[in-house]
Amino acid sequence: MNARKLLLGLALAAGTQASAATLVYGAGGEPVTLESGNLNDTNSAIVQNQIYDTLTRVRPGTTTLAPGLATSWTPNADRTAWTFNLRRNVKFHDGTPFNADAVVFNVNRWWDPAFASGYRPQKTWESWRLIFGEPRGKDSVLKSIRKDGEYQVTFLLSRPLANFPEMISVNFFGIASPAAVRKAGASYGTPGAGAVGTGPYMFRSWTSGAQINLAANPSYWAGKPRSDTLLFRFLKDPSARLNELKTGTVDFACDLNPDSLKAVRADKNLTAVLRPSFNVGFLSLNVRQEQLKNAKVRQAISMALNRKAIVDAFWGELGVADNSFVPPALAWANSKKVAATAYNPEAARKLLREAGYPNGFTLDLWYMPVSRPYFPTPKPIAEAMAADLADIGIKVNLKTEDWAKYLEDRNKAPGFDMYMIGWSGQYGAPSNFYDAFYGPGGTQDSGFDNAQVQDLLTQASSAKSRGQQAELYARVHELTNAAAVRIPIVHSRPLCAARSNLTGWVPNPANSEQFWTITKK
Repeated sequence: MNARKLLLGLALAAGTQASAATLVYGAGGEPVTLESGNLNDTNSAIVQNQIYDTLTRVRPGTTTLAPGLATSWTPNADRTAWTFNLRRNVKFHDGTPFNADAVVFNVNRWWDPAFASGYRPQKTWESWRLIFGEPRGKDSVLKSIRKDGEYQVTFLLSRPLANFPEMISVNFFGIASPAAVRKAGASYGTPGAGAVGTGPYMFRSWTSGAQINLAANPSYWAGKPRSDTLLFRFLKDPSARLNELKTGTVDFACDLNPDSLKAVRADKNLTAVLRPSFNVGFLSLNVRQEQLKNAKVRQAISMALNRKAIVDAFWGELGVADNSFVPPALAWANSKKVAATAYNPEAARKLLREAGYPNGFTLDLWYMPVSRPYFPTPKPIAEAMAADLADIGIKVNLKTEDWAKYLEDRNKAPGFDMYMIGWSGQYGAPSNFYDAFYGPGGTQDSGFDNAQVQDLLTQASSAKSRGQQAELYARVHELTNAAAVRIPIVHSRPLCAARSNLTGWVPNPANSEQFWTITKK
C-alpha cells in the first residue's frame, strides 16, 4: 500500500473526508455549548470562533483591535456611551439579515434576566459576568442598548469604560441569528439544535463524544474560506493529538505537551506553532471552606508550592512562574512591592502552626479532565502540587469529573476546596484577568468578595491613562497576592503544531482566531 492510500484509509477510519478541501483540527475536548454568551471555556470558544463574528475583533497574532461586524465605533466625551456603526449587507447562515435589531436581541439575551429568550434560570450567561460583571440591575455597568438606526447601536453605561470596544470583542460574544434562537428555544447551541451566526463556517453536525462538522460559508463577508469543510475531532489526550498529527489524520492542533516540542521540531512533516503567551494557570481556593477561611493557611499553601520546579518540569522553556495573575505582556500592571514566587516549606509550616493546625489537615484538590493551554497535563501537575502540600502536613485527595460538570460544580455550594483552572486572556488589558476572577461576577467559586479590590478594579477600568491604571492595578496586585485565593502557577506559551502542507494559520494570544484563512495544499 502506498503512502497516499495509507493516509486515505487512516482519514476515513477517523471519520474525516480525505480531501484537500477538508481541514481537520484536533481539539482538546468537546465544547460545552455552541451558544454565544453562555460559555467560559476554550473548547467551546474555538468552535464558536468559526461560526460567529463579534462586533470588534483583533488583528491576526495580536491584541490590536480591528473591525468585525462593526465597521467603526466612537465614545462620548466621558466614555459612558459607545456608538457602533454596523456592517451592511451581511446575512446569517439561515439567510436572515444582520442588523441593529440582531445586536440588541443578542445583548439583551446575555445581559437582561427578564428577556424572554434568555431561558433563565436554566442558562447562566456566565460570559457576561466574567467580562462585564453584574447583569441588568442597579449594579450593572450597562444601563441600556439603544437602536439608533438599522445599522447603528449605542451602549449606554453607568460609568466610564475605557476598554469597552476591546471587551465586546471577546469571542464569547458572537452574534447569533435571532430567528434561529427563537426557533430552537432553550435547546439552541446543543448537538441537536446547532448554532447560526454570520461567521466563515456554518454548523452541519455535532456527534457527541466524537466530532463537529462545519461547512464553508460561501457568502462570508470577508471572503470565501479556503477549505470547504472544517472538522473538529475531540481528542482529550495531548499524546493522541500529536500521534494523529504525525499520521496525517489531523491537520493541526493546540495544547500539546510542552515536552513534545523537540519531537515536533524533529518531524519534517510538522511545523511547531507557538501561541503568544497570554494566559494564567492557577490554583483556586474556596474561602468558605473551614481551614481556608484563614489567610495564613492560604499563604502557607502558596509558600509550600515549588512553582518554579513545577513549571520547569512540566513546561520547560514554554512556561514561566511568577507571583502575578496577569501574563508577562501586561507586567506594567504589577507592583514592585510583590516579590517573586517564594518556595519556603518551613515558613509554610510555621504559618500553619500559627493558624492552629500544627498537625495539618485534609483537603480535596480537583483537577480538570482535559488539557488546557495553561495546564496541558492536569493530573501529573496536580500530583506534584499534592506532594508539595503533603510536605507541610496537608493531605490532598485528588478528584476530577466530566469537564462540563467540573465547570458547573465549582460554582455550586459548597464548591470545591481547591481546584485547578486558568484563563486565556480575551483582550489586551489587566481588567480581563482581574475582573473575571475578582470582580463582582467572578467570585462564586472562591467566595472572596472583597469590596476594596472591586472598588480598585472599578477605578482602574475607568482610568483614562496607562499611568493611572498602573498605580491602581499595582495595589490590586498587592492585595490579591496577600489574600492568596488565586495562586498563579504558570504563564505558558501553548505549543501548537500543523502539518507542513498548511499555510495561513496565525494563532492569536487570545485564542480567538478564525480558521478560514488556512490553506491546505
